[in-house]
Amino acid sequence: MKAMQAFAIGLCIGVGTIAAFEGVRSSAQQNTAAAGGPAAKGMSRALPQFQYDKSWPREPLPAQWKLGQVVGVHVDARDNVWIVQRPATLKNSEREATDLTRYGAVAPPTAGGGSATSGQGGNNTGGAGVGPLAECCKPAPPVIVFDSQGNAFASWGGPGQGFDWPTPGPKSPDPAMGTGPYGEHAIFSDYNDNVWVGADGPGDGQILKFTRWGKFQLQIGKKGGLSQGSNDTSTLNGAQQIAVDPATNEVFVADGLKNHRVIVFDGTTGAYKRHWGAYGRQPDDAAVPTKYDPGARSTQFGEVHGIALSRDGLLYVSDRTNDRVQVFKKDGTFVKEGLVAPNTLGGSVYEVAFSADAAQQYLYVVDGMNEKIWILSRDSLETLGSFGTGGNNGGQLRAAHSIATDSKGNIYVGETWESKRVQRFLYTGMRAAAR
Repeated sequence: MKAMQAFAIGLCIGVGTIAAFEGVRSSAQQNTAAAGGPAAKGMSRALPQFQYDKSWPREPLPAQWKLGQVVGVHVDARDNVWIVQRPATLKNSEREATDLTRYGAVAPPTAGGGSATSGQGGNNTGGAGVGPLAECCKPAPPVIVFDSQGNAFASWGGPGQGFDWPTPGPKSPDPAMGTGPYGEHAIFSDYNDNVWVGADGPGDGQILKFTRWGKFQLQIGKKGGLSQGSNDTSTLNGAQQIAVDPATNEVFVADGLKNHRVIVFDGTTGAYKRHWGAYGRQPDDAAVPTKYDPGARSTQFGEVHGIALSRDGLLYVSDRTNDRVQVFKKDGTFVKEGLVAPNTLGGSVYEVAFSADAAQQYLYVVDGMNEKIWILSRDSLETLGSFGTGGNNGGQLRAAHSIATDSKGNIYVGETWESKRVQRFLYTGMRAAAR
């Protein structure tokens, strides 16, 4: 395990200016009908409003760090914001202050601007290493925690003794990428300040538990691609997100990249407790449809990508590729489901987060295909509205992947692919919106 690093940043900040809320659109109205909720017309309804906060996080990160794909975000009880990101997804041209020997870089660029060997500059991949090529930048540590003001104050992560750190994916065939989109995934800070990290890289069948300062505590599952499917209780197969119940210390895992289930363990010993598939039934991998049909409700989970536990003890499961949220009691009893943008063939329901009011009245769904945050009624799972537009500018969304809320109702979104960032959207109150 790499040593924990602590630091503070003090920079001037700006003021967010972009209003992000959008009213219900026709697609959302169609989705409401599909989810079984009322599609009232000619009415107004107060909905949460959000504004992009360009002052958060405070930049730059220390030590010339640059983020890779931000695949997990979680807000703890102190309103600290934890992220997990994939350093290996940075391409060579994004980490030229690093000794590129470890990445297989060749000779430095020639006077004409190309490499003496391949003509690729810092992006080449063969030959002898040459050391750093520039002052910026270096891959940041996998785990970083920010305070509510956006100051990064601690970091850790990486391979160490006694545990299997998530495995980076193979080199991407896309020259705009580093490795493929696998490796580190979920992050969750529990009621005892333990931090859990998921893994979905090649052969990863484990989740890891650390102290908040990065000291290893527990590994559940094992590495090596040994899973025998969704009813194998000895190992995982692509853990996507984690939630810990403070009442029972049970760990709920969205074991959904290659398996198709929710699985529960004891948070102290790692002992298996129970698991289930869609609608609370026993999962059957052979029955998982190979192609999504928006006109049908699959009896099996597709990709179980997210999981979140509400204050009233309900478990909200993001079935990403089936465009739906399914709700369960903690024992696996099915309660209800709701569709979100059900014509999204690439999958719309990545993860969910709750509004900050005592009743957690609203459910926020991050949708990395439509590049939106959908606003749902948590009670009915009716889609009420959305915000967000696709793009790389501040306040826009590009490969939006993970979501969390703080005690003030602000939303945090982690992005992957070429955006590689975390953004904050300030909660600005309620406003009536025409429907």
